[in-house]
Amino acid sequence: MQTLMDVAELNDRRHSGRRTVLLDVRWALGDPHGRDHYLGGHLPGAVFVDLAGELAGPADPRRGRHPLPPRDRFEESVRRWGVRDNDVVVVYDDSGNTAAARLWWMLRHAGFQTVYLLDGGLAAWRAAGYGLATGPESPARGDVTLSDGAMPIIDAGQAAAWAGAGLLLDARAVERYRGEIEPVDPRAGHIPGAVSAPTAANLGNDGRFLPAAELRQRFAALGMSDDVPAAVYCGSGVTAAHEIAALEIAGFPAALYPGSFSEWSNNPANPVVTGPGQ
Repeated sequence: MQTLMDVAELNDRRHSGRRTVLLDVRWALGDPHGRDHYLGGHLPGAVFVDLAGELAGPADPRRGRHPLPPRDRFEESVRRWGVRDNDVVVVYDDSGNTAAARLWWMLRHAGFQTVYLLDGGLAAWRAAGYGLATGPESPARGDVTLSDGAMPIIDAGQAAAWAGAGLLLDARAVERYRGEIEPVDPRAGHIPGAVSAPTAANLGNDGRFLPAAELRQRFAALGMSDDVPAAVYCGSGVTAAHEIAALEIAGFPAALYPGSFSEWSNNPANPVVTGPGQ
């Protein structure tokens, strides 16, 4: 299944009149001004998606900082963005798709197959010399019908035992994995048995995903193979979706732990490991 769309293909779609819904997920940890960034310049026709307000429910220590919203609420948001059944949807951000991948994963989880990450995001669009629009967009309401459960997920109990028979990847920065810093969650460190696999290493210097062969080599070096079940977590289930996209490009399926470390570390019964080892 195709995960990415490059900017040249998207530009061709736009100029040929083929219907394409563009969704802008401008978000970064510690930056609450995503909508302002969007209003200042976005792909023509792109609709702003509020990650914290539309791609997550209220923070809950029992479910994490960005728990998945109910299916019906998510479906209402997607219709408001103008998405219809059988549309082609392209999502992007300005941070190497580390935020946009959350929406990509959620749409795929909801049974929507024709959704793609714009490889390189806004930076690649700019670098190609394509124009931007400013201000808000007002799409006609869509009528998409979504389901649930199309992508694998695990819970905290499964995460606790996952490393015994599979590969549990921690997609956060290595400093957080080791417990050297922890800017947002109550305890520092990682889930026992997890392997450090920072999301940033999925990308080249240009912000695009590494080629499939290089990604496959990267994950193989971490212990991934076709007969090893993989699961991924991060801080709150956002950048872990980026890792799942990279694994898919490499040819490996993987499950998401939606609550991730923000859920895990809030439960004092869950052990936390610090240092470079598992």
